Amino acid sequence: MIKSGYSLFERASRTFRNHPTLSKLLLVSTLSVITWINLVASSDGRPYNGDKHIHSSSDEGKKKKVVVLGTGCAGTSFLRNLSNPSYDVHVVSPRNYFVFSPLLPILTCGTVEARSIIDPIRTILLKKSYDVHFEEANCYKIDPEKKKVYCKSSKNTNVRGEKDEFALDYDYLVIAMGARVNTFNTPGVVEYAHFLKEVEDAQRIRKSVLDSFERASLPSLSEEERKRILHFVVVGGGPAGVEFAAEFHDFFHEDLLKLYPHIKDYVKITLIEAADHILNTYDNKITAFAEEKFQRDGIHVKTGSMVVQVTDTEISAKERKTGEVSNTPYGMVVWATGNGTRPEIMAFMKQIGQANRHALATDEWLRVGRCENVYALGDCATVNQRQVMEDIAFIFNKADKNKSGTLNLKDFQEIVDDILERYPQVKLHLKRRKMRNFSALLKNSQESAQNQAIEIENFKSALSEVDSQIINLPATAQVAGQQGEYLADCFNRMEECEKYPEGPLRFRGSGRHQFHPFRYNNLGKFAPLGGKQVAIQSPGDWVWIGRSTRWIWYSVYTSKLASWRARTSVISDWVKRFIFGRDSSRIRD
Repeated sequence: MIKSGYSLFERASRTFRNHPTLSKLLLVSTLSVITWINLVASSDGRPYNGDKHIHSSSDEGKKKKVVVLGTGCAGTSFLRNLSNPSYDVHVVSPRNYFVFSPLLPILTCGTVEARSIIDPIRTILLKKSYDVHFEEANCYKIDPEKKKVYCKSSKNTNVRGEKDEFALDYDYLVIAMGARVNTFNTPGVVEYAHFLKEVEDAQRIRKSVLDSFERASLPSLSEEERKRILHFVVVGGGPAGVEFAAEFHDFFHEDLLKLYPHIKDYVKITLIEAADHILNTYDNKITAFAEEKFQRDGIHVKTGSMVVQVTDTEISAKERKTGEVSNTPYGMVVWATGNGTRPEIMAFMKQIGQANRHALATDEWLRVGRCENVYALGDCATVNQRQVMEDIAFIFNKADKNKSGTLNLKDFQEIVDDILERYPQVKLHLKRRKMRNFSALLKNSQESAQNQAIEIENFKSALSEVDSQIINLPATAQVAGQQGEYLADCFNRMEECEKYPEGPLRFRGSGRHQFHPFRYNNLGKFAPLGGKQVAIQSPGDWVWIGRSTRWIWYSVYTSKLASWRARTSVISDWVKRFIFGRDSSRIRD
């Protein structure tokens, strides 16, 4: 299937390469259709329908105050999907816009413009039915006992030159503050490396790239200095680092090479990764193809190497196998090694006894432990999935209605659905063992016939390997967006849930949430590899690699933008880049 799909895409791509005019016409027409579809399907383009809300009776009393910290993918997704008018919502964020972060790597090279991938938060909130207030500020302290958050203005200062401070009380707190770049406390990274987390980071990278080419063009430089200035190092072989390296390679060969032909032999791109392979969270076929393609393109991939120091002119890396340290001159370093914990989140974690964790731990309902009505989602949090073996005796006793100490498979069927819902690792274990149902797992652990009574030891034996299937959710925009949608749905039905505190999980009747636990629905992932080639890994582990797959990438990414204005702008930028090339000026948009 993979090979046939790949061949089909390659045959189509060869046809368009032989007819460049046809290819351009198809690009313009296809993107126009995508724009029209997104405009029609855009949720923010539809008028508000008041009949959706079933909680109008709450407006008569005091509204519950919801404070949302952060306007990233998780926080914005929550705000866009929240529709219950019984809340008084306060949004606190140091930036007054939402940025679609998966497009930041192509922003660094001018493939799209900055204003195309952002949407003002006030515009997004303008059409919401609930009461909403936005404060552009940083939250520097959370007090769960007093139910207050303490904030400081991110820009404005008072007459004494100090930043204005204020406190907000809350009934519900939604923490979606995201994460910072993980430097691993490597010396010199903060001072000399470029990050890729914000729009401003991407703009600084673009300016630095163009500055390097302009400076390298000066006749007064030596050959050695010119080589150093035009050596671009990317640290981190994950999706962000790989995509930036590929995009920068295309930027140079498609645009800058025409403008700086006399220095083309000095340009070098190096990708450093501590693991044995780049894109190690992807299918092995994608990893192998990416490494081979980068080798063909002249991108030097250095795996099994960990950066130990960065100075203003050199980067030092240690080989994991030999322990040898090498020093390499560079002109620009882009640090894309993953997420670290923000100081505000670290201080809050110490308050609630989570000081030894790398992210804020929540249960499957995104609730923060030991805190009343506090939720966390996105990159600042991680879902702590409960293990089956913690509740094994309770589950068995619940199924054993006559308290005989044994149970039949028929008796057990009543709570099977609840187990699969509460512990997703059970379903994953069944899938990997190629079993269709829970009964097969129990029968597989016994040598006896199906109708023999199951004792608790057999029950434990059948589930002993299940907890090993627990995996942490990836820190991606897809996960954050789904968490925001889920939590908004929970808040939309909060009053209904309070009436029935035990919820549908009959054997786990704790808490006051009737809604189901959060479940991540993997919709697949992309890996743009440059040269108009995009690798796609579908939820069923199908792999597509080729030039024509970029049309799917275009369509999916534009559909995920927050507004039809952003979709139209991004598509327009892609069309302009395809026809006229990338802009090489240093003017910020």
